[in-house]
Amino acid sequence: MLNEALAALAAAAGTGLVTAMTTDAWTEVKTRFGKLLGRGDAEREARQELRLERSRQELTSAAADQMEQAKAAQEAAWRTRFADLLEEEPEREAQFREVLDFLAEKVPVAASGAVQVNAQAFDHAQQAVQGQGVQTNTFGSPR
Repeated sequence: MLNEALAALAAAAGTGLVTAMTTDAWTEVKTRFGKLLGRGDAEREARQELRLERSRQELTSAAADQMEQAKAAQEAAWRTRFADLLEEEPEREAQFREVLDFLAEKVPVAASGAVQVNAQAFDHAQQAVQGQGVQTNTFGSPR
């Protein structure tokens, strides 16, 4: 069973990888994740890079109305792969952190998705913020 910190690391890696698939940094991101997944074997690295590229093609070829679903499916798949790897080889944690540091530096935060917030507040106004997607909030009741 994966501990909480490693599970969070796997989730962050999955989300970061999928976010990077639609950025200019993709080629370098693919290479870094290929090396991580290849575990030091050049043949395995090449296979993993092909797998990463297929995932990117699935994501980028999705219809606009299916993009969020495709992104969620890719994130779940990669999160599972990363969790499996960390469960088998927890000593790879430092390598995952290096790749995530690279992502934080090279992949713009805005690439994670557009945010649309529709909010209404009444009387003692409140505020709510989310990181991506569409959010509609209504606090209190209109008079």
